[in-house]
Amino acid sequence: MSPMPKIIRIGTRDSDLAMWQAKAVQGQLEYLGQETQLVPIKSTGDIDTHSPIYDMGITGVFTRSLDIALINNEIDIAVHSLKDVPTKLPKGIIQAAVLKRGNPRDTFVFKKNEEFFSQPNAIVATGSPRRKAQWLNRYPTHSVVGLRGNVNTRLEKLKNNEWNGAIFAAAGLGRLGLRPEDSFNLDWMVPAPAQGAIMIAARSEDEEVILLCAEINDEETEVCTSIEREFLNKLEGGCSAPIGAWAHIKDEELTFTGVLLSLDGRRKIEVEKTVPYGKHQGLVDECVEYILDRGGKRIMMDLRDLDKTAKVYSTKTLSEEQKKRFKHGLFAESSDFIKISYNRLPLHILKSPLEHVIITSKNAVESILSSCPANELKFKNIYCVGRRTKRQIEKKIGEVAFSANNAKDLAEYLITNLEGKTATYFCSDIRLDELPDQLKENNIELKEIEAYETVADPEKLDQSIEGVLFFSPSTIESYLQVNKPDRVAYCIG
Repeated sequence: MSPMPKIIRIGTRDSDLAMWQAKAVQGQLEYLGQETQLVPIKSTGDIDTHSPIYDMGITGVFTRSLDIALINNEIDIAVHSLKDVPTKLPKGIIQAAVLKRGNPRDTFVFKKNEEFFSQPNAIVATGSPRRKAQWLNRYPTHSVVGLRGNVNTRLEKLKNNEWNGAIFAAAGLGRLGLRPEDSFNLDWMVPAPAQGAIMIAARSEDEEVILLCAEINDEETEVCTSIEREFLNKLEGGCSAPIGAWAHIKDEELTFTGVLLSLDGRRKIEVEKTVPYGKHQGLVDECVEYILDRGGKRIMMDLRDLDKTAKVYSTKTLSEEQKKRFKHGLFAESSDFIKISYNRLPLHILKSPLEHVIITSKNAVESILSSCPANELKFKNIYCVGRRTKRQIEKKIGEVAFSANNAKDLAEYLITNLEGKTATYFCSDIRLDELPDQLKENNIELKEIEAYETVADPEKLDQSIEGVLFFSPSTIESYLQVNKPDRVAYCIG
């Protein structure tokens, strides 16, 4: 038996929510008279696969760094969101306690109003396959976009995007005091197994630490979350499988609800059973058998087939229609790695006669129109790049004098036709130098107006993503801010 440490080192991830959870554990241990110390540890997400540590079964993206710290005796206990913990713990690590569970539900945070529920083209954000599948099952015509990051980051992204709403864990919002007024619980959505529960992990050899943690263990939460995680384990579903499970106890009865869906939400199998509390042995086996016998085997086989295929991530949000164009089995996630901020453009320039105007993107068109009505613009000759930009200009501003497929072809045309003249170029703060440099070198005076700013908003991609689809140099720059250049790249242009 290891001697009881004078100070128990509590390992935790360094996010706001993880720190809140660790402090909750810290408060309960110190109430018992135990001195403690918080030890924040960054989650790497990509441990060397050649390290012997993998022989111990460490698989959790959000837990592996803390598992390693535990095994290396750098901390005495680790605090996790139990829903993030793999159902099979690494060798030498045990679940020492779970605290009394918080709100297990999912919460929907919406913008402006709730009228979009009756509309076919609403956009909802979530990074969870389980939430996405259940939402699409209920609202099959809606679009679901990816959303990752900590709670604060996701709330900020919701604020800055044209989405109708986003789905969060009720417990996370509540614990951080961030639940917006415009939100409500999704009582029809089956939560993730163990959602809302805080778990303490310890080394299996540290008997005194284990005995101490047992004093703050909540028995009902332990029973319910164990049932939920057993259901997940026996369905062989990882974090990428759309599996929901919720067990709760009321009036000496235990009610369990489990659900399995296809990724697109079209197929759904749900089971619910109630048994006397204490007589729930075999409950999970019955529910798993019910699910598998009613089409669950086919769904799980399809999910396993998807896991074997290359996973591609798009650095621009794809519509549901665009995703359908991917070949069967090619799993595509997407989010916007860059965001556009339109500048307020000088009206005296926009309203003055401009003989030659160059526009190379739709964002520039939108920026111009957000500053000045189209009927007040006095653009005589407009030159642009791309068919879509041309269509937008002709629809919203006026006739296009010349359109090229790329900046190089446009430069060659302008050099031939505008030598010795002046042109006004509405561009971004980030742009290729090829067009302006060639024009200036060929005796064309160029007045550049920064119409919009391109702001990086990258996502840290999971290691399972094998390919990345890029749409512009700025999406590449944004990607590299938080990711390594270690995947297959696909690009346009």
